[in-house]
Amino acid sequence: MGPKPTRVTNRIRALRVEAGEMTQAELARRIGATRQTVIAIEHGRYSPSLEMAFQIAAVLGRPLDDVFQYEAPGVRP
Repeated sequence: MGPKPTRVTNRIRALRVEAGEMTQAELARRIGATRQTVIAIEHGRYSPSLEMAFQIAAVLGRPLDDVFQYEAPGVRP
């Protein structure tokens, strides 16, 4: 059995396009990660650390909750 999918979703791809077609490689370079890590985060196969999530939001010029969403089972805002 593989790793459990994350409940964290994100809008990184759409926000990269809005930020002037920023590539995955450029985002990765700016946050100190690999392109493969950015791909895994975008596809929901990997949840970034809190620090990396804030770095991604800062590079994209957006608040953290514009970039990442978390769906907690049974928890309502």
